[in-house]
Amino acid sequence: MVLLKPSALLKSSKPRPQQQQGFSESLIGDSVDAVDAFISQWVSPHQNDSSSSSCILSSLFSAQNRLEGRRFLEVLGRLQYAIQSTVVVNPGSAKLAQGQDLMRKAMKHLEKEFYRVMKSNSRFLDPESVSGWSSESNTSSTRSSVNASDSSSSDDNELDSESSSELGIETRRFGESDAIVDLKMIANCMISSGYEKDCVKIYKKFRKKIIADALTRLGFEKLTSTQMQKLDWETLEKKIKVWVRVTTVAITTLFNGERILSDHIFSSVSVAESCFVEITLQSALSLFIFSLTIAKSKKTAEKIFPTLDVYQTILNLIPKIDQIFSYDSTASVRSQAAESLEKLSESVNAMMTEFQTSITKESSKSAIPGGGVHQLTRYVMNFIVFLADYSDSLATILKESSLPLPEDYFSSSGEENPGSGGRSPMAARLAWLVLVLLCKIDAKSRLYNDSALSYLFLANNLHYVVTKVRTSNLRIVLGDDWVTNHEVKVTQYLEKYEKKAWGDVIASLPGDTTAEAKAEEALRRFNEAFEEAYKKHKTWVVPDPKLRGEIQASVASKLMPGYTGFYKKYPVGSWKIVIFTPEDLNNYITDLYIGLGRSVPVSKTHKYVVASHVTTDVKHCSM
Repeated sequence: MVLLKPSALLKSSKPRPQQQQGFSESLIGDSVDAVDAFISQWVSPHQNDSSSSSCILSSLFSAQNRLEGRRFLEVLGRLQYAIQSTVVVNPGSAKLAQGQDLMRKAMKHLEKEFYRVMKSNSRFLDPESVSGWSSESNTSSTRSSVNASDSSSSDDNELDSESSSELGIETRRFGESDAIVDLKMIANCMISSGYEKDCVKIYKKFRKKIIADALTRLGFEKLTSTQMQKLDWETLEKKIKVWVRVTTVAITTLFNGERILSDHIFSSVSVAESCFVEITLQSALSLFIFSLTIAKSKKTAEKIFPTLDVYQTILNLIPKIDQIFSYDSTASVRSQAAESLEKLSESVNAMMTEFQTSITKESSKSAIPGGGVHQLTRYVMNFIVFLADYSDSLATILKESSLPLPEDYFSSSGEENPGSGGRSPMAARLAWLVLVLLCKIDAKSRLYNDSALSYLFLANNLHYVVTKVRTSNLRIVLGDDWVTNHEVKVTQYLEKYEKKAWGDVIASLPGDTTAEAKAEEALRRFNEAFEEAYKKHKTWVVPDPKLRGEIQASVASKLMPGYTGFYKKYPVGSWKIVIFTPEDLNNYITDLYIGLGRSVPVSKTHKYVVASHVTTDVKHCSM
């Protein structure tokens, strides 16, 4: 608070020593009388008792008395100036001792007023409300207001009402309350009068408890690194979820609100810094002890996602952390946040390596019944899909590395392909993991003795991989060309499967061009070939309904037209060797690849499956 000098002092010529002594006596006498009148009216003896910490019932800064409060601060400003002048000119003055005693009483009263304003406005001054104010505008406007006040002329002996009014306007713009104006003016008065320690002590104690209570309500536990290292992973994983929520609220709301509030109330940067540091520093450091402990935990693949949650939380909050904890005295918070990111990054890289190793070391030797999707394919692809959801974090974690990806891995056939060189390290790393899986699946396809089943296994698994990529964030990471390229490979596997599995049946198929003399024998060969193929394939599986329908349609398109023509041309209905009507044949085909190992009753309940709407899919599968 600027001590305002009476304007008469500035306008008069420099008094002689005797005149100075008389003037100072008059000045301190008037000031003592004015303050004494206020203290007699507003301060009762028990309220000045240092043992009393009760909140004052009738306050100088209540809504109805606020103008009186401003006047009180004004006369205290006069008294402080008078005391300073008298100490220089007439240190033995009796009025000086009286003035100093009154100042002590007044400051004790202002301590209580300061506490009362904070307590009665707790709801308005809670961190959530305060953090909604514009800290940038607040800081600039408040600091400029203070500087203007410090440099203003003191042409009159009244409290600078214009500056006070401006302060009120600026504060209301952000806080919409007189509470901030009152707190700021009280703090300025106490600090300029030499009672900074008393004012700051009350503020720190009150606000520190608010932060501690808020963190407790959020579920935050201050655990040491040693305590956390003793926790099992399941417990620690639950605490990570709590930590993510607590840290986000603490940085964006609690600590942010405290920084804004201290900047609003204290004109002195050093005082505002001191208060903010005392209130928030230890709590902030406790948050990052947790993240550093997570980074040091044992590196296993299943821990990667909770670890990424911690990393991503800090990464998103770094700009806010740098803004809020910008003081030199809070550099430890910024450095711990940066160190946490570095250590967590190293941890994630180690877990990625561990995950890749777990794929290559998977050593099951049992073939999946029916050529279905291998459990390794499901596990790995679900894992990689989840990784793709953290692409922003992984983009900062995964560094450039030389991975021997095939030249055409990211492009469709026939297109110019930049290889993996044009891809980000993150995209290349995820693509490499998929490739490692596909190589493993290729090796497992050799566990089947039947080459047709081997190709069906490859088609099932690659189709599962492509579907996972196409329907997740992996499509953005790997690109549409990757999807197209691997869809073509699925089709190629299916063509090879169909040739191996149904080639003999198709070759034995009788048609309407079959000679009548050979018709019965042709039908016999077809019956035997189809029954053998059906018996084998009825236990094979295609888990994806769409892919299953495409294979069934492709097989039907190659069998049904010829068989139907043959059936209609010759009176086969009277032949004893007839097993299938066209409708029966269709029923058996649509019963394939379900993997139930059962036969469909021979009945005319299914329509001819090679309908016009299937033709496109059939063509795609048989290219």
